[in-house]
Amino acid sequence: QEARAAMAKAGLPILPGSPEVIDSVSDALDIAKEIGYPVLVKASAGGGGRGMRIVRSPEELPALMVQAQQEAQAAFNCPDVYIEKFVGAPRHIEFQVMADSHGNVEVFGERECSIQRRHQKLVEEATSVAVTPELRAEMTARLKKAMAEVGYSNAGTVEFLMDETGKLYFIEVNARIQVEHPVTEMITGVDLVKSQILVAAGARMSEIVPKGVSINGHAIECRINAEHPEKFTPSPGKITALNLPGGIGVRVDTAMYADGVIPPYYDSLAAKLITHGRDRSEAIARMQRALEMFVVEGIHTSIPLHQRILAHPDFAAGKLDTHFLERMFAMAAH
Repeated sequence: QEARAAMAKAGLPILPGSPEVIDSVSDALDIAKEIGYPVLVKASAGGGGRGMRIVRSPEELPALMVQAQQEAQAAFNCPDVYIEKFVGAPRHIEFQVMADSHGNVEVFGERECSIQRRHQKLVEEATSVAVTPELRAEMTARLKKAMAEVGYSNAGTVEFLMDETGKLYFIEVNARIQVEHPVTEMITGVDLVKSQILVAAGARMSEIVPKGVSINGHAIECRINAEHPEKFTPSPGKITALNLPGGIGVRVDTAMYADGVIPPYYDSLAAKLITHGRDRSEAIARMQRALEMFVVEGIHTSIPLHQRILAHPDFAAGKLDTHFLERMFAMAAH
């Protein structure tokens, strides 16, 4: 909530919502009535889609708010939730920032993270086909100003929803390196993890990116999860065979190995497959080839699902929003 207030003060557009953490169901009902249904109940300490519930009527709110609080407590050891307006078919757009301890901020472009299941990202791209050069320049200037004003220092991700008209609304700041950071590394040539450590050691952004940030080509990341590609149920077990893809413009971040065991206790993410090309078409072609080469036996993975996504005409056309998977499965069912 402090982040929402700070970004609003700095001039970034904010989704209508509660000004602070919700203390009671009655307060939640009053705020939801004021901003209009549907609304989204969100964990204030949240991330990864946990502690979130869509509420479409006053009758649903009390039970769903309790569910969100319980899930937030279990995931983050903090039950606090707030409410914001729910956007029906948004794109999920985020900007990578890095700020040093001397008041200098750089923005490393945006990522398209709209393809999700259960509010968790499956495919990420840099940059987004929905963000024009003019909008990117405008948001870069606004974010530099906002992050400097709040005294931010570290790597971070500023997340937005883009509505059907192309307008961006701030939703949250993740004050850390995120899973999908490799796509930004691929298009900028900047090692963000190394840069974060240098910033912590007192380095200035001018030492990290002396010529400023430049964007080259297009990158895509597929999160290879140890789960059933249609049911999304976890698939722990022993990896009996493994072949990792390679080639120009292909990167794999993983700790998997043949005869290794995927345990049932943690997040299902098993590998990150990233491709880079001179443009989006080449990045897609390299990803399709890399997915064909990627062999994991002994457990289920999301590789077949990623192959379906990459082959879908709406993906090729860049027609994306957070309901992409629902539509894809509905079309297949008919």
